[in-house]
Amino acid sequence: MEHVKCECGHVNPHGTAFCESCGKPLADLGEKPLLDMRYEGSARRSQTYKKTMIDQIWAFFSSVKVGVALIVITLIASVIGTIFPQQMYIPPNADPAEYYKQQYGWAGKLYYELGFNNLYGSWWYILLIALIGVSLVICSLDRVIPLYRALKRQGVKRHPRFLERQRLFGVSHVSDLDKTMAVLKERLAKRRYHVREEDGHLLAEKGRFSRWGPYVNHIGLIIFLIGAMLRSVPGMYIDRVMWIPEGETKEIPGTNGRYFLKSEKFIFETYEKGKDNEVFNAAIDRVGNGMIAKNYQTNVVLYKRVGPVIPGAKPKLEKVKEYPIRVNEPLKFDHYALYQVDFRLNEPKAMSFQLADKQSGKTFGTVTVDLYDPKESYNLGHGYRVELLSYFPDFEFDEDGNPSTKSRVPNNPAFVFKMYAPDRPKGEVSFVAIQQTIEPFGDNKYKMAFAGLQTRNVSGLTVRRDFTLWILGVGGAIFMIGLIQGMYWNHRRIWVQRINGELWIAAHTNKNWFGLKNELRRLLDGTSVMMPADQLENEKKAGQGGQAHGTA
Repeated sequence: MEHVKCECGHVNPHGTAFCESCGKPLADLGEKPLLDMRYEGSARRSQTYKKTMIDQIWAFFSSVKVGVALIVITLIASVIGTIFPQQMYIPPNADPAEYYKQQYGWAGKLYYELGFNNLYGSWWYILLIALIGVSLVICSLDRVIPLYRALKRQGVKRHPRFLERQRLFGVSHVSDLDKTMAVLKERLAKRRYHVREEDGHLLAEKGRFSRWGPYVNHIGLIIFLIGAMLRSVPGMYIDRVMWIPEGETKEIPGTNGRYFLKSEKFIFETYEKGKDNEVFNAAIDRVGNGMIAKNYQTNVVLYKRVGPVIPGAKPKLEKVKEYPIRVNEPLKFDHYALYQVDFRLNEPKAMSFQLADKQSGKTFGTVTVDLYDPKESYNLGHGYRVELLSYFPDFEFDEDGNPSTKSRVPNNPAFVFKMYAPDRPKGEVSFVAIQQTIEPFGDNKYKMAFAGLQTRNVSGLTVRRDFTLWILGVGGAIFMIGLIQGMYWNHRRIWVQRINGELWIAAHTNKNWFGLKNELRRLLDGTSVMMPADQLENEKKAGQGGQAHGTA
């Protein structure tokens, strides 16, 4: 598209509303409407080029409505993601598909199928954030470049049609123009205006930097979004839950097999009435069982793998340090932090059963079933043995009445045993659950009698590492700078020109017109220059007067 040349000689890009240099309107504006000064009448790419696919994509993402719509969709998705817990917070041994369905019904099933269970790491959520970033970049470039060019090239002497189409505009007959102009120039300089003079005309300007506030906001948001997207890059951000029982050593998730943790002991302390401060007595009575946590901590040993990682081989570990992890007192190492966040007391670890004769009560050996790693067969000697046909860690009957498990956590263990004895070579089947025994093939001679339960305490730790925090902080700081820059300052301009022996004065600000009017009154006080009229208010009054006349 061809450029447009103004009568002042300045060549303007196609689509410019009024000349960048002299301000003359380049299109018919009708009967004295006010100029749209939002972008100084500059030509925006999204408004002038719409032929190619790239132009259409640019125009789409440059729309503020599109940007707001993307933000609203992202916010709605984020809210939905808080309805049910994210997958990282459900029991570690639970199958996510079954967990959400069993715990929350059809809503949980739909929640899982739509991917809300792992919302903030899902591809479509990251895509939404990326689209918001693209929208911010294109919106900013589409506006800030033309605006910067127009403000940089604006001339001191402006076309009369530009002046009379400003919101604040007035014409005064002054006896001594030179003296009045000198007084105004001096007063403007005292009020910290940057004053430029050309052929006896004045342009006073201050606070231009406030016009860049929204775009500084955009830069801060873009940096913030980049930091948020980097959280999906492996190694940049880790927030994992680690459950570790007493006495066990486990690999710390997110460390790629480099670090291991051993739980030496879990300590749980409660407030006791009469022994601790009296201020806790009321709370202890209110709870009833007196179980108000005073302190819970995990005494751990941190190990580091020595040598290469060999799949299937037992790792060689080197002790790094011992540390008591308490609430708000994490174990920190190599940019990682382990926080104490939860615990499970007396969690079942193993159950013992005795193979016994139902009539005589004689026992033939004890079977101990590890609830986390059960064996398939247990040999008791002398021809007696027991096979574990099925194991249900969290037993329940499904919709069809068949035994199933809610999760892999042994909250309500149940077993299907097959018992062999010299006089029962084909074996007998028995279903054993807590306080429940079923013999599906008739009366058995033998039974599995409960003989004991082994429990252990389990610590819930959160593993965190965040290399994006400083990026988020920088983005947030830049955003706040732009917010302050745009809110607490405003861009003010005053044009003073001599036209046909008269003094024309016009003024514009991007906001706070009341403040600009007060400043003009103080500026013109004591001179023969009349206060410029607010043409927008005059139009409103004229319109209200016409309505009142029509009603009468």
